[in-house]
Amino acid sequence: MRKITTFIALAAISFISIGCDRFLDIQPEGKVIPATVEDYRKVLTSAYAKYPDHKSLLALRTDETNIDENTDEFNVYREIAMWKDVNLDPATMEFPWVNFYLINFYLNQIINEGSKTMKESPEKQQIMAEAYALRAYIYLDMVNLYGKPYNSATASTDRGVPINLEIDLEKVLKPSSVQQVYDQVHSDMEKAEGLMIEQQQPTGINYRFSKVSLKALQARTALYQGDWNSALSYSEQALAIKGDLNNLNTSNTPPNHYASPESILALENVFNGTVQNKLTFASQELISKYNTATDKRFGIYFEKNNSRYKIIKKGHSDFKVSFRTAEMYFIKSEALLKLNRLPEAKETLLTIVKNRYTPEGYITVQNDIASMNPADFMNFILDERFREFAAEGQRWFDLRRANQKKIIHTINGQDYILEQNDVRYTIEYPRSARKNNPNL
Repeated sequence: MRKITTFIALAAISFISIGCDRFLDIQPEGKVIPATVEDYRKVLTSAYAKYPDHKSLLALRTDETNIDENTDEFNVYREIAMWKDVNLDPATMEFPWVNFYLINFYLNQIINEGSKTMKESPEKQQIMAEAYALRAYIYLDMVNLYGKPYNSATASTDRGVPINLEIDLEKVLKPSSVQQVYDQVHSDMEKAEGLMIEQQQPTGINYRFSKVSLKALQARTALYQGDWNSALSYSEQALAIKGDLNNLNTSNTPPNHYASPESILALENVFNGTVQNKLTFASQELISKYNTATDKRFGIYFEKNNSRYKIIKKGHSDFKVSFRTAEMYFIKSEALLKLNRLPEAKETLLTIVKNRYTPEGYITVQNDIASMNPADFMNFILDERFREFAAEGQRWFDLRRANQKKIIHTINGQDYILEQNDVRYTIEYPRSARKNNPNL
């Protein structure tokens, strides 16, 4: 039987031998086993660097984008936009699987072996904290790709993803439940919290986890689980450390830039150059959500191209983003709303609005919000998230947890429909993963 763990481990060893100062699990001539904090920092840097850019692919499944049929890469991505997850064209790009478990392999190496070989020091403690935090993040990402949206009534039986916390070439991976995966995420976040030293990471290495980015991860996890008290607490803790917003009335710096005052964790390439430049246009539905005269984001996010709009939120390293302060305000506002604290929820969201609209636009939105009931305000939060996080990898997850709406994509003159509450709101395991492990 071909075991996916063997495949992953071999891939990991191959990568480490090239990209991480020739570290290997064994020590042939010319190779070294990681042992010091310097060694394990390099291993951890490799783990960060391998984080997949799958959120670019997710944008093709949402109501944010339309795929351009007149491009050389069309056949590689078209079936993603058609929500075709089985019997795929062999040319179709797969969602990541091996890369996630490759990163997991690095992190298990740090957690299981580095904890024994590194000398005690603040540097060791920080490396261990980051390893636990990053492992929590990859499992949160995976379970929200390949598992059903969290539902406390069914999570213990809903299929999640395999959990592997060991370095074991013989272990056969089997799917854990959604609840088990979330339990593991919480366990890793708790361990990271007990070890984390750095309050914030300096600009330039803010792809690394810190106390504030861990709080942001905890807040998002609580959001996805509908744990509103925890979502409120963690978002407030994150904002207490870093609550800056980029005022688009006085600055043209995109809020998703790694050096933006909003940047909390600049890890992921959420909208890569291929999808941005060659494959997609903004959907009419997305464009219609903006007041083009008063919403300052519009000119920063989009550019007119004949009769359509290109998304220009960039797709290179300067615009890597995983968490930023705006998201914490949104989570706080939604949590307050769900906890029946509507006035506070409105006041919190207006903090974002004031930094995104012209002064005249702010007054209009403020007046509109004043008369909203809880249901109307919840719809406004979701629409404002649609505008704020366009092409940042958040929309698919918002659709999954909120309403799983019906979406229609027209491709080559044919309509493809994702029905409301469609089972395809949960992505199938990639074919290569199933091929390498029949237990999936």
